[in-house]
Amino acid sequence: MLKASELLRQGKTEELWQMCCGYLNLNISEFMDIQERLLLEQLELLNGSPIGKKILKGAEPKTVKEFRDMVPLTTYADYCPELEQKREDVLPVKPDSWVRTSGRSGEYKCRWVPLTPAFAHELGILMYGIGLISSCKSWGDCSQAPQRPKLVYTVAPRPYMSGAMTCILEQQTPVYHMPKLEEAEGLSFEDRVRLGFKQALSHGIDYFFGMALALVSVGEKFTQSSGNINIRPLLSQPGALFRIAKGLVKSKLAKRPMLPKDLWPVKGIIITGLESWIYKDKIQGFWGRYPLDVYAGTEGGIYATQTWDYDAMTFIPNLNFLEFIPEEEQLKWQMDRSYRPKTLLLNEVKAGENYELVITNYHGGPLTRYRIGDMVKITSLRNEKLGIELPQMLFERRADGLLNFVVIQLTERQIWQAIEKTGIAYEDWVAYKELGKSILHLLVEPKDGLQFNQAEIAGAIQRYILEANNDNKGITGVLEDLTDMYDFTVEIELLPKGTFARYTARKQAEGADLAHLKPPHINPSDEVLSILKGDTEEIIVVKETKSEVMTENEADKVTT
Repeated sequence: MLKASELLRQGKTEELWQMCCGYLNLNISEFMDIQERLLLEQLELLNGSPIGKKILKGAEPKTVKEFRDMVPLTTYADYCPELEQKREDVLPVKPDSWVRTSGRSGEYKCRWVPLTPAFAHELGILMYGIGLISSCKSWGDCSQAPQRPKLVYTVAPRPYMSGAMTCILEQQTPVYHMPKLEEAEGLSFEDRVRLGFKQALSHGIDYFFGMALALVSVGEKFTQSSGNINIRPLLSQPGALFRIAKGLVKSKLAKRPMLPKDLWPVKGIIITGLESWIYKDKIQGFWGRYPLDVYAGTEGGIYATQTWDYDAMTFIPNLNFLEFIPEEEQLKWQMDRSYRPKTLLLNEVKAGENYELVITNYHGGPLTRYRIGDMVKITSLRNEKLGIELPQMLFERRADGLLNFVVIQLTERQIWQAIEKTGIAYEDWVAYKELGKSILHLLVEPKDGLQFNQAEIAGAIQRYILEANNDNKGITGVLEDLTDMYDFTVEIELLPKGTFARYTARKQAEGADLAHLKPPHINPSDEVLSILKGDTEEIIVVKETKSEVMTENEADKVTT
């Protein structure tokens, strides 16, 4: 089989798109046929391996139904100590490499997952296809695809999955990394980003794959400093000097500060994580393109991706067998851990419902009926606009990332969206509730120590939360009465300037895993709270009444 870059060079664009993005043309029956065929192949591999026999518990299922009836759901603990010790002798297929993700305090230091050659091959093809999608206007468009794409290295290095994926992409096309891989993996994240964008001044950028916050941070720095550029260090770099000169001209013609889009007309932006959805408008403003949201994880590679309408995501059929635990089943399990929740397949899900995702690796991976801990929302059963005949999804939350206030269940997305709508400038935030109390605690660090009217902002946040829940439930006016009845309140604690930076520095000094350098937004541990609240300045408590809520237009007028 020809590599993607070779098909591009030969002008075989339709063949290239079919190879990399052909799943977008499947109907649900064809999708399920692929799922079944690859699952049966995977079962043969599992049956011949010690880890497979351990997980299957002696069962030898021959059909999809038997597999779902006979094999229990699993978590990472079921694969320990084998995966934790990276034992290759017990696996269905010898891996090419191992990737890791974060662990959980008190359980294990990190989670190691083997990456087989066949899985990596399929993943590389899908990644190239996602690059095509991020830069195209419609199916088959390769007008923006370069023979050797230039990427700024802003992801976690190997053995993290994001770094592994960057390397795997090179199976399908040569990549010009900034900085070079060997150099990048020896630098801190901040130094990688700084050096990458410095090199991009001379060489340009085709694609960005990484953290949304990195793009937003670079954009904000441009607006703050574009009028005071020191060109002396650039005199020996004519390419960089010329690029900045052109950028300054563009910004002056537009009568605004210089932005990254004035320097780098990027072809595509690819982001994973909830931040992409929160910051998509900011990224578009700074960089001139909306980011393409990709749902991915260490345990299963890529699960789903947006397409060129930048709306909901389409599932990938050929990396993992997909099952879905309905939310009511998941809640039953939460109440009784001995309960075995029922699952649905993709052709059985319903639009508007939330599900916990369960995966089984294909291509010799070991994870079987594995609960990755994510809740997804099925938004529709097809993409009407693009004619994609497959269910569409959004990442909803972590399965344990929910604050339950009896009449309101708040997710990270809902709280974050409400904070963003106020327009306040902030460094970061966390939210939690105390057992038995109807108080939403928000710890917020204002950006650069700036101040704002805390009572108004707290009222606005509550207003947006209630509006979002009213929209979801279709019972406008009722929820406000219920929250009054249950004495639902918002408590804001302002954190001193540098609180989150000091937290990160402390965790770095302790040798914490990369994924643990920042505190979780939802349900932080007592240890995390004690660190963050050590220097709390002020507490503002707001209880909403119907006469004390700002409108969205009023919130836009709040100054920082």
